[in-house]
Amino acid sequence: MTHFTSLSDCSTDDLRHLLDVSGRLKKQHKSTGRNDPILAGKTLAMIFEKPSLRTRVSFAVAMTHLGGEGLLLRNEEVGLDVREPGEDVARVLSGMCDGIMARTFEHEKILKLAKYATVPVINGLTDYSHPCQAMADVMTIEEHFGSLKGRTVAFIGDGNNVARSLATACGKFDMRFIVATPPGYQLDSAEVDRIMTQVPEMDFETTDDPAEAVRDADVLYTDTWVSMGQEAEKQKRLPEFAGFCIDEALLAKAPKHAIVLHCLPAYRGLEISDAVMEGPQSKVFAEAENRLHFQKGLLAVLMGKM
Repeated sequence: MTHFTSLSDCSTDDLRHLLDVSGRLKKQHKSTGRNDPILAGKTLAMIFEKPSLRTRVSFAVAMTHLGGEGLLLRNEEVGLDVREPGEDVARVLSGMCDGIMARTFEHEKILKLAKYATVPVINGLTDYSHPCQAMADVMTIEEHFGSLKGRTVAFIGDGNNVARSLATACGKFDMRFIVATPPGYQLDSAEVDRIMTQVPEMDFETTDDPAEAVRDADVLYTDTWVSMGQEAEKQKRLPEFAGFCIDEALLAKAPKHAIVLHCLPAYRGLEISDAVMEGPQSKVFAEAENRLHFQKGLLAVLMGKM
C-alpha cells in the first residue's frame, strides 16, 4: 500500500493486514502501556478543512504512541486549491514530513494530494468516503463477535460517505450489508453498481423500511442525518427521516445479540435515542476508541512498513 484514500483501492489482503497490525498494537499497548517507537523521528502532517474530535485526537495520539509526532495544520494555513494549489502543498509537505493526513470536503483534493505526494497520503474523511471510520467499525465488529464472515450490518439513515465506505468494507470481508434510507436519500445507483462490480458476490440490499432492515441484523448502524455543510437542510430533512431513529422500539425488532454502532458525533433523540446510546447493546464508545487503534495500525503499515 502506498496511500489510503478509499477502501475500493485496497485488496482484502491489505485490509486484513491492517486489522491484524492494529489488533497487535492495541494488545501491546493495553498490556504494557506502551508501543514500540517504530515511527521515532517521523512526522505526520494533519490538514483539517473540517474539524473533528476523533480524527484529530486519534491520529495525534497514534503518532505519539509510535514515537512520532502529529503536526496540526489549520485550513487557513494551508488553503488547499485556494491559498495554494494542492499539488504544491503535496510536494512541499513531502519534502518536510513523512506522511500526510487530510480531512477535506471534496474527495478530489485527497486524490490530488496522493497524485503529487511522495509520502503516504491518508483520507481522514471527505464528502465521498470515510475509510478510516469504516475500518474502525469492522475492527469493533470482529472484536465483539470474533468473526466477520456472514455477519449482517444494517445501516439506518442517510446514504452518505460513511454508508458508502461501510458498504465497501462489508463487501471486502464477506458481510451482508443492508441500507435503509428515506426515499431520495439512497446511495447513488452508480455507487451501488461500482461496489457490486468490485465485490460481485456481495449481499447488498436497499430498503425504505428500517424494521425490515434490522430483522436479521448483527449490527445496527447509524450516523447523523445532517452532516457538516448540510445545516441549511436540517429543517427539511428532519420530517423526512421520521421513523429512522434507532430507538428502543426499532432495536427490539432486531435479534437479541445485535449491537449498535454510531460514528459520532450523535444527535441524541434524532438518529439514535439516549436510551439506546447508553444501553447494554451500544458499542459506540468502544468503536470510537478503535479509531485510535486502527489509525495506529494504518500509520505503522504506511509509514513504518510493518
